[in-house]
Amino acid sequence: MFDRTIRRAAAAVAAMSLLAGCGLFSDDDAEAEQRITVGTTSEPSTLDPAASWDNSWEMFRNVFQTLVSFPTGSSYPQPDAARKCQFTDAANQVFRCVLRDGLTFSDGDPLDAAAVKHSFDRIRKINVPGGPAGLLESLRTVETSGDDTVVFRLRKPDATFPFILATPAMSLVPPASYPRDRLRQDGGITGSGPYVLDSYTSGDRAELTRNKDYRGFAEHRNDAVTIQYFKNSDTVFRALRKKKIDAIYRGLTSEQVVALEHKGPETKDLQLVETVGADIRYLVFNPADPAAGKLAVRQAVAQIVDRDALVAKVYRGTAEPLYSMVPKGIFAHTTGFFDRYGEPDVNEARAILNGAGITGPVPLTFWYTTDRYGSGTAAEFTELKRQLEASGLFRITLRSKPWKQFQAGYQKGEYPVFGRGWFPDFPDPDNFIAPFVGTNNALSTPYESPEITQKLLPRSRRVSDRAAVNAEFERAQEIFVDDVRLLPLWQGRLYVASTEDIGGGERALDPQTVMQMWELNRKASW
Repeated sequence: MFDRTIRRAAAAVAAMSLLAGCGLFSDDDAEAEQRITVGTTSEPSTLDPAASWDNSWEMFRNVFQTLVSFPTGSSYPQPDAARKCQFTDAANQVFRCVLRDGLTFSDGDPLDAAAVKHSFDRIRKINVPGGPAGLLESLRTVETSGDDTVVFRLRKPDATFPFILATPAMSLVPPASYPRDRLRQDGGITGSGPYVLDSYTSGDRAELTRNKDYRGFAEHRNDAVTIQYFKNSDTVFRALRKKKIDAIYRGLTSEQVVALEHKGPETKDLQLVETVGADIRYLVFNPADPAAGKLAVRQAVAQIVDRDALVAKVYRGTAEPLYSMVPKGIFAHTTGFFDRYGEPDVNEARAILNGAGITGPVPLTFWYTTDRYGSGTAAEFTELKRQLEASGLFRITLRSKPWKQFQAGYQKGEYPVFGRGWFPDFPDPDNFIAPFVGTNNALSTPYESPEITQKLLPRSRRVSDRAAVNAEFERAQEIFVDDVRLLPLWQGRLYVASTEDIGGGERALDPQTVMQMWELNRKASW
């Protein structure tokens, strides 16, 4: 486990806490053997960890291992495939992990130090655009010592490195199945996590069974899980009401959440678990676009968008306005966009455009994904269009695509303005700043900000006591407000809906808001 300094630092950045629950857990083996079916609108975009910096992590957390991870209720990484990890120097530049004894992958190959090194080397070698290589910017080399010890040497101090190791992007894979210089193409998964992937059908389902050889922190409360993928929120909710699935994670609309909270005739035998969320939604402006690339245009949009109306009309209390890319609940959160722009003001927006010599309605095309964040996304963008066009200053065209096509488009720089969501990799403001800046960022939209990338982030990463770096992150948020390259819209809450016989929903979300399927169980009684 980590030394006391790291523990104190991690405790200082605890940003999310799972609600305490009272679900009953069954010790009956027959109950545990029953398969649990979870519905979601969030399908993996890839099955190879080297390609994913997105919600594919839902799958990865359950079928792969990482060296360290976030057990339920923890706010700092704990050993998983490793039996201990720690910085070995005062500068936070050498991080050493010792593996558990006797680890193997599901195909029988050993999970040893060489496999760990291979897993990290291939992420950086393949370097998928918008992929997880961006998380390893500070890593210089990965070295092995014997079969059980791995040493990470960093280019520069990085107190967040243990948190990066805990992300599902750093999943460990066997060298024989995952080539060093290219992605795996056969549609299979070979991991060492709590479950084995028996089958996967894109657009339909994934069948998982308990990995009897798993050795890590997870404690199974079921023996098998089916993850069923749905295209929209209506169909997944209908499946839950008809008991065709046992639970839903990701994809509920605000109307459905309200219906579950009020226990109407169709939902009286269903239950809802709410967790504190740090997931955010925001707009991305492409600087290469003739209109979106103009600062005055972006500032005018920021001056008009009415977050209160957006949240009230579309999300009905299941979200709240957000005025910074760092959400509430994460230390160093500010309200920079409200401080700068105040309440929505069309006259002020007109003055901004006129001051830049821009007259007449500005044409902009807004893109969003139809099947990633739930069916409320379409209503959200319709409301944004209404607000901007009501000002008389903009003419908005809405376009949308399913996630995989949408992702390919923004990675090629095809969209003037597009909507994205962000679910935290780890609970630290660094993770709401660093992924969006630099040339190799999570948006595939280069954002050069030397002050952030060369001064503020390096300075903050030298400090293990994360609560002591508020000033650096507050300044980074000021730069975001100055540039308006990213426009935060709202911060959500996370929900797990299920039938009444399912327990463990309150324990199934880790601090990265990734579903830990092994926590779900059928209750023995009420």
